[in-house]
Amino acid sequence: MIEKKVVIKNRAGIHARPAALLVQTATQFSSKILIEKENEKINGKSIMGVISLGATYQSELNLIVEGDDEVEAVEALVNLFETRFEEC
Repeated sequence: MIEKKVVIKNRAGIHARPAALLVQTATQFSSKILIEKENEKINGKSIMGVISLGATYQSELNLIVEGDDEVEAVEALVNLFETRFEEC
């Protein structure tokens, strides 16, 4: 199991487009992916779960990934946050 803290860097936070991109990326991996915000954990492969977090600019999230491809999954997910979900 890998836990990694990430911070939302895009000003709009996680709205529909970044949430969809996050879920599309997460579903490429067999690992179980949870996203935690302030003690609320959701399934990282659920679009409704991701949107329901209400994650805004500068929110800190904890990625919890467990499975055979956890290293690759964490790298791909962290990259989304680092690149601001490909938004400017």
